Amino acid sequence: MRKFNILTLGLSAVAGLMMSGSVALAAGAGGQIVERDWSFSGPFGSFDKGALQRGFQVYREVCSGCHGLDYIAFRNLADLGYNEAEIKAIAAEYEVQDGPNEDGEMFARPGIPADRFPNPFPNENAARAGNGGAYPPDLSLIVKARPNGANYLYSLLVGYGEAPSDMTVPDGMHYNSAYSGHMIAMPQPIYGGDVSLAGEGDTSMEGLSADVVTFLAWTAEPEMETRKRTGIAAMAFLLVMCFVSYGSMRYVWSDVKK
Repeated sequence: MRKFNILTLGLSAVAGLMMSGSVALAAGAGGQIVERDWSFSGPFGSFDKGALQRGFQVYREVCSGCHGLDYIAFRNLADLGYNEAEIKAIAAEYEVQDGPNEDGEMFARPGIPADRFPNPFPNENAARAGNGGAYPPDLSLIVKARPNGANYLYSLLVGYGEAPSDMTVPDGMHYNSAYSGHMIAMPQPIYGGDVSLAGEGDTSMEGLSADVVTFLAWTAEPEMETRKRTGIAAMAFLLVMCFVSYGSMRYVWSDVKK
């Protein structure tokens, strides 16, 4: 029993450290962070397929002109609920550089499901030249690149506004309450009503921002639902084995005199 209690205390301590670490990270985001209840949060969380498809549409119509998805292939869109024909049609809308051909030259062709999303710029210098010197980051892992990533990114998208009267906003910069220092080079990307959603959904600034954040949470961890299911199954198995082991120990030592 003593060993069992020690194990329980140890696991509790580890869980406590993990929780305190996540709180510390959330506090270090730097800015006014809005906390939302996301469908994918927690050990039993999952992605809302409708929100994923709406978020993908917001990305394509609002974000893809500057930001790439270097680590996502078109075929991964099957996780969002698209069928094979739809994925082929989406991929064909993009132009992908391929080659070299028989003449040793690179050439452009329509995308196929096996291709990754092409970056809107050929290189970093071109990206900076097209954005006033600022480099728009790839969005594949952006939710994992920031503490409290989903809430931070959502807060950033809805955090634009007028700067306080005692603050001067330099040319080419924009006030954002969630951004560290409150000055950001990226103009406000979403105002509300920017996208005519293919399905039902909230087209307000908050609604579109929440959908695209959900989509980017998926791009950062497409295997999240599988990982959670595996983890829950593993914990259930370990819990059962814990009781089986304890029962076996009681049976083996039941005839030993105290």
